[in-house]
Amino acid sequence: MVGLTSAAGVIALLDEHDDDLKVYALQKLNSIVDQFWAEISDAVSKIEIMYEDAGFKDRQLAALVASKVYYHLGEFDDSLNFALGAGNLIDLSQKSEYIDTIVSKCIDKYIALRNQEHEGPQNVEPMDPRLKDVVEKMFDRCYQDGEYKQAVGIALESRRLDVVEHSIKAGGPTNILPYIYELTMTVVLDQAYRNTLLQLLVKQFRNLEVPDYVSINQCLVHLGEDAASAELLQTLIKTEAQSDLLMAYQLAFDLENNATQIYLTKVAAALPTGSETLQSKYDKVKSILSGKETIKLQLEFLCKNNHTDMLILKNSKTMLDARLSIYHSAVTFANAFMNAGTTSDDFLRQNLEWLSRATNWSKFSATAALGVIHKGHLSQGLALLAPYLPQDGVTASPYSEGGSLFALGLIHANHGDEVLEYLRNTLKNTQIEVLQHGACLGLGTAGMATDNDDIYEELKNVLFSDSAIGGEAAGLAMGMVMLGTASEKALDEMLQYAHETQHEKIIRGLAVGISLVMYGKENAADALIEKLSSDKDPILRYGGMYTIAMAYCGTGNNKAIRRLLHVAVSDVNDDVRRAAVTALGFILFRSYKQVPRIVQLLSESYNPHVRYGACLALGISCAGSGSLDAIELLEPMTKDNVDFVRQGAFIALAMILMQQNEVQNSKAAGVRTMYEEVIKKKNEDALAKFGAVLGQGIIDAGGRNVTISMQSSSGHSNMPAIVGVALFTQFWYWFPASHFLSLAFTPTAIIGVNADLNMPELEFTSNARPSLFAYIPPTKPPQTAVVEKVATAVLSTTAKAQAKARKAKGAEGEAMEVEEEKPEKSEEAKEEEAKAANKAKKEPESEKLGNLARVLPAQLKYISFDKNSRYVPVKKDVAGGIVVLLDNQPGEPETLIPTSTAASSAPAPAPAETMEVEEEEAPLPEPFTYPFN
Repeated sequence: MVGLTSAAGVIALLDEHDDDLKVYALQKLNSIVDQFWAEISDAVSKIEIMYEDAGFKDRQLAALVASKVYYHLGEFDDSLNFALGAGNLIDLSQKSEYIDTIVSKCIDKYIALRNQEHEGPQNVEPMDPRLKDVVEKMFDRCYQDGEYKQAVGIALESRRLDVVEHSIKAGGPTNILPYIYELTMTVVLDQAYRNTLLQLLVKQFRNLEVPDYVSINQCLVHLGEDAASAELLQTLIKTEAQSDLLMAYQLAFDLENNATQIYLTKVAAALPTGSETLQSKYDKVKSILSGKETIKLQLEFLCKNNHTDMLILKNSKTMLDARLSIYHSAVTFANAFMNAGTTSDDFLRQNLEWLSRATNWSKFSATAALGVIHKGHLSQGLALLAPYLPQDGVTASPYSEGGSLFALGLIHANHGDEVLEYLRNTLKNTQIEVLQHGACLGLGTAGMATDNDDIYEELKNVLFSDSAIGGEAAGLAMGMVMLGTASEKALDEMLQYAHETQHEKIIRGLAVGISLVMYGKENAADALIEKLSSDKDPILRYGGMYTIAMAYCGTGNNKAIRRLLHVAVSDVNDDVRRAAVTALGFILFRSYKQVPRIVQLLSESYNPHVRYGACLALGISCAGSGSLDAIELLEPMTKDNVDFVRQGAFIALAMILMQQNEVQNSKAAGVRTMYEEVIKKKNEDALAKFGAVLGQGIIDAGGRNVTISMQSSSGHSNMPAIVGVALFTQFWYWFPASHFLSLAFTPTAIIGVNADLNMPELEFTSNARPSLFAYIPPTKPPQTAVVEKVATAVLSTTAKAQAKARKAKGAEGEAMEVEEEKPEKSEEAKEEEAKAANKAKKEPESEKLGNLARVLPAQLKYISFDKNSRYVPVKKDVAGGIVVLLDNQPGEPETLIPTSTAASSAPAPAPAETMEVEEEEAPLPEPFTYPFN
């Protein structure tokens, strides 16, 4: 039978008066519409008339044909309207592109209408009951097929909490609840709705046979319910079970890692007093919440595993002229980053003459570097800095005194209870601008997110003195103290003064400070963002871009991204455009793989400021990931013809390649070599060299034991890290701001503690090749070239005389016993022997690690604890950091790792090959003071 070549004959039947003929025509058209839709589209108006005719006996069939025609024409809204009119003729179980599209459009429209109902019920078009029926059928189909996660996805977006609860019960809480939690934190953008879902999750996690305390704790932190957190800890402590007590300790460590200072203070204050036994447990929890235990353990890890390569610093110092302030500062920052938290100031001790060349603000940065090196050394902070801190009746350099106040804040960053009063008094009693600058920065860093009105008022007094140097730091510090509070009083005062003052430095400090006040506020910050973004002052528009970055950090919010991209290509001010592109890195750090694609065109912009912003956006979002896509975009920018773009590329590459060895990432070694070559070049621009030296410090930060992590191990936004990186980007205007990057350094370790919060000796397995996550080998010092002796020229007469002498000796019969020399092996033969030896030693597929071991984020998935071993983690999924251990043999004696109280200076690390040998520690070096006048 010959197939149809035209639908004209069938279409003609639509003009007949007999309804049966029309129905026949529609049935025929329904079967051939996929082939002849273009022809049928001319007659679609006739089909629509049949559908609209209430007396026509097969209106649903007419609607189905019209829907398919509009589908092929690409008019999906019309297609959906007619599909809804087709009723039961549409078989949702049928597998076809048309059905999939209609269902997809149905769900999208349903979600849009449900969200409109929630936002403003008065202006919403009424929900079509047929649309609701289709969605309900889809839910039923998901239940029948066991696709509960699909049902949850639709339900979450359409705010159908009844479907969410049904899916949890039907699909099994253990499978569905983690999925819902993940979607709640990544997909749901509305903060109020997210909180409603988190409250639902808390209820569901509590109802499990074995309550998931870790997840409950995470939800409560997001909700800001400090009283509920305290109640949860109290409940666990009061039970007799040892495992519950250990879980309480683990939750306290997680809280300390994820919550703000003010939240932790409230939780600790809400814990009651009890009997002597209970009180000791409460005291331990309070000690953990104060951060002292975490900091002590991390300090121990960083000191014991310090792998700083001093030769890199030494070479950079030698190659750069220390008389230039920019180079001196660069090496200062690199040393501070490399030794961050290790308490090792060997480089400074060995280079006192070089250090003495620091002048003015270089001296400020050099003294502040002590705060980075000794970061977290809370017990000794004031004692360490005593020689440099301001003293009554003693007039020293205001720059070293100001730097020491900033250093004190960095040591006590985010844990400033012990020094806030001292810094406040110092600030109150000085009128010297540089001291005010250092004290303000120290107060802001130590008092981060404390919402302390007394400190805020003290900072405001400095601001109103209208000193450019002190006022800039006061503006930043006010933002840090009121971090994430969205305080209307603070915002009004800061914004008003920014409009009144004539000092650009003060306006910039306030603009960035305002952005910090709106940290994590998402939609609530929109009105302020609109106000700042439309201001005629470019510095306040610059602050508007940072406000978007801080308010929406880690959310991946499309509206925020669209706004930033628009400003990045339209604003008339270069600083604002640069800030807009940089802000993309903060918003997208959870989905960092998207960033290279988003900034690809911006990285090729004609405007160097936009290219620089693209560099920082890649570095911030992809930090520590080793992303090859990001590196591919950055490599051409290392050869850019503008010096500061090259600087940005060097810094971003270092952030991306932190802790990446050559086995993990083939680009790592090349980047390190590139830094050396840039620093060696005599004709290289100073800004590019500054970036290369900073890159060397960042890539090896914290003795190669830290990474820049914008989110905590449990997935929360890492507030100190985000704030630290945001303030670090201000080094564009003010080099001392570079030190703020140390707030983002997160130790990568597994530190196990027992019920007494001591570190027992334990063993766990990393199921990956040791070389994959090994430390980068130390730089080898240059070998002195051996001068080969040239053979002495022998004259022909001499040769003849020697030959005669030999013959004479032979004749005399004096036998000479000559020891035969073995021929020396060639270099090639030696290399082949070495290769053969390496082949014989096949690398193992796993390795055993102990307590205080460095474990990289990418390595965590390979870590396993033997269930039969003495110590096992109290929580199921080990996400690195501090792990509370359950002792399966409580009666047996424990072998604990001795803790050495970190002193003012740590001894230099042993060479790599002797690292594993335990030796007695060398005696502590004598204290010293900076050679500053």
